[in-house]
Amino acid sequence: MLSFLSYGLAGELPWWGYVVVALALTHITIASVTIFLHRHQAHRALELHPLPSHFFRFWLWLTTGMVTRQWAAVHRKHHARCETPEDPHSPQVLGIRKVLLEGAELYRTAARDQALVEKFGSGAPDDWIERNVYQKHSTLGISLMLIIDLALFGPIGLTIWAVQMLWIPVTAAGMINGLGHFWGYRNFACEDASTNLIPWGILIGGEELHNNHHAFGSSARLSSKWYEFDIGWLYIRLMEMARLAKVKKVAPRARFNPAKPVCDLDLLQAVITHRYDVLTRYARMVKSSFGTEFDRLRASLPHLEDRGMARNLRRWLHLDQNELTADDRARLNEVLTRSQTLQHLYTMRQELSALWARSNASREQLLHQLQEWCHRAESSGIESLAAFSRTLRSYA
Repeated sequence: MLSFLSYGLAGELPWWGYVVVALALTHITIASVTIFLHRHQAHRALELHPLPSHFFRFWLWLTTGMVTRQWAAVHRKHHARCETPEDPHSPQVLGIRKVLLEGAELYRTAARDQALVEKFGSGAPDDWIERNVYQKHSTLGISLMLIIDLALFGPIGLTIWAVQMLWIPVTAAGMINGLGHFWGYRNFACEDASTNLIPWGILIGGEELHNNHHAFGSSARLSSKWYEFDIGWLYIRLMEMARLAKVKKVAPRARFNPAKPVCDLDLLQAVITHRYDVLTRYARMVKSSFGTEFDRLRASLPHLEDRGMARNLRRWLHLDQNELTADDRARLNEVLTRSQTLQHLYTMRQELSALWARSNASREQLLHQLQEWCHRAESSGIESLAAFSRTLRSYA
């Protein structure tokens, strides 16, 4: 009896055994979030068999108390309003400190907004058990999890339960929503500030590849480069082999054929499909031209000696004018008037991104714009720009 009270049904474990148990339990939770809530529910990137689908719902009820419809709605609004004042948890708007430390509270505030849930939460489970158990008694699950942990592991089960309760607020609400829009590397030059945190991530299920996800939101696979590992994708493929899941969409891989002498509709579609890859390659091209021009400009603009100014200028070259403050826009224009090369690269970048911006232009008009863009790029006298245009004409 004393042994049961001290160690629970599982008996006495070595210290590292309790660590393994805590990591295993929290890993099931993060797998449930990334596979069920994120890729299946919020983005419809895959279909799930009812067996794993309901297991994930039940497990999340035990370990987070989150309501599926609310989570999907908040996340969809994040994508729809990313990096704007309407974004539920943008560190670019609210500050990194607030999102890191108060990410869970930001989520709860957004989830309580019934208008938000109604607008963005369509398609989530709405059966009897969802309405009468998971949603109506969302705190009952985590209380039941506490009882289970105490019964299995004794008093130390309270610590294991606390780790389980903190896991999603710290990793998802804090790290992914915070650091994933503030610090890291970027494979794709998408419109928001999303970043990849690390190429290898087991503790957060592949969600650390956040820039890849924002570039291709409906992809069931979050990894892009050969060195990136998405353990959530591994689980999905294993479930697919067992006929418990069906992948609906993955991010397209850029392929290249010999450059076409004349742009056609297939090339236009390829450029639009791979627009983030296109902008990423363009950014690299601009970066290679920036150093020489910047060194030349410092002789006539002494304030460019400031390293911070160089960093800001490099970033401004990849933003639209309406994304800059009036002061930043004035400083950028001062530099562009002194450099015909940077002015041309900046203008051509804006025109290129306009190809896939929402407009009333027909496909034939967009095709004409693409053909004209390539002609001007290759006759600009800027070799790096001409080389980029030849690469652009080879997308397949």
